[in-house]
Amino acid sequence: MMNSIRIRRLISIFRTGCVCVLLNVAAHTAQAQTRAPALPDAQKPANPSTFTVARMHYQGGGDWYWGGSAIPNLLDFISENTSVPVNIEEVRVRPSEDKLFYFPFVFATGHGNIRFSDDEITRMRRYLTGGGFWLINDSYGMDPSVRRELKRIFPDRELVELPYSHEIYQAPYRFASGPPKIHEHDGKQPRGYAILDGDRVCVFYVVESDIGDGWEDPHVHEDPPDKRLAALQMGTNIAIYALTH
Repeated sequence: MMNSIRIRRLISIFRTGCVCVLLNVAAHTAQAQTRAPALPDAQKPANPSTFTVARMHYQGGGDWYWGGSAIPNLLDFISENTSVPVNIEEVRVRPSEDKLFYFPFVFATGHGNIRFSDDEITRMRRYLTGGGFWLINDSYGMDPSVRRELKRIFPDRELVELPYSHEIYQAPYRFASGPPKIHEHDGKQPRGYAILDGDRVCVFYVVESDIGDGWEDPHVHEDPPDKRLAALQMGTNIAIYALTH
């Protein structure tokens, strides 16, 4: 039986008078895949019309839980500076869980190794080609394993660097030079890479930037206010892009 995954997104965009957008995204998997079981109500989003960031609980040894204040702070910023309704509470999801498909936006961060099982690879491909969006923030040391796992998920697609003219850098805040440099890491230029599903970015991978750390409470890393603001604005651009594509 052909399986259909519908991810419903209700979003009010900006305070500049843009209309509300309701997107229904349907994806179909191979006939060999069976329909996922219905989730208990306790595992479903409390309000599916609000924007929720689901933190990915991945395997492999990396600290997937890094930055406890990051997601609530980003959502606070989005709530205060746009008309997007948000769910401030962080949700955690494993790639092996069926509730993954209830969250159109998944965030992964940390240091070290990330590893998916073969079943999780299949599920992530299904999620991303079905309208899901995955933001990966390399907080340092994730790059080799991220690239390895992305190649397993999409062996026929390349991880490409987005040009600075891409809309993810244009609205609602403009980043003329791509991702902002929040932390030093190896002192290299920040890069924003993507995997495309057609014309849509379904994976956005930020390297040598660390916007996730920039979202955290000011005392955690003692980042200057302008660095934190840039990180929060970049995060807002990414969220708006994901919710409208």
